[in-house]
Amino acid sequence: MARDIQERIKKLIVDQRLPSGSPLPTETELMELLGVSRNSVREALKALQAMGIVEIRHGFGTYVGPMSMAPMIEGLIFRTVAGHYRGEDSLLQLLELREAVETGLVARLAGRIPEEDLAGLDALVARMEEEAAAGAVGADTDRAFHAALYRHLDNLLLSEVLEAFWDAFHRVRTDLVDVHQDPRVTCAQHREILAAVRSGDAVRAEQAVRDHFGNIRARLRSAHQA
Repeated sequence: MARDIQERIKKLIVDQRLPSGSPLPTETELMELLGVSRNSVREALKALQAMGIVEIRHGFGTYVGPMSMAPMIEGLIFRTVAGHYRGEDSLLQLLELREAVETGLVARLAGRIPEEDLAGLDALVARMEEEAAAGAVGADTDRAFHAALYRHLDNLLLSEVLEAFWDAFHRVRTDLVDVHQDPRVTCAQHREILAAVRSGDAVRAEQAVRDHFGNIRARLRSAHQA
């Protein structure tokens, strides 16, 4: 029954083509529309809020939620942390998931990014090099590079999923494993990814991404063995 009410509220949002931020019917209206009790409506709305599908603003009403990747990120983080403490290679598994997705997509970008956007990626690598000279490449710069690169797939959902994987991996890695990295290697690998994409060589671009993830994988394994 609870799942059925959730599905009917989701169908209402879809059928009425309601964008994020749109007000939903009141609890009383939903009770009448769905033919269920107030408690049933409230439980369904709470569950949908946990998924980011609705947003309950106490004293104001219920609205269509942001439908963000936040629940997915939190689920990935919890699963990875729980697996780690059970002795599983869950962090490595999450890294391999990122690698599979990014490696499979980068070839589509080779030779297709406009020069003005490549210049923006050049600037991010230059910032990495400045940060490396100071001791370490900043996580925000690393994230910005990957986000800017894959944004050119012109697929918002893909971009959000990739950022979700990145966010989950780096938040968990920071908490669980102290991974030593040579910032000069990090810079060189990002520079090679960019050069490969700029050259239009899809095979080279794919290999550059594999090399980048291979380096991260090796450092993760070294940290686990230490």
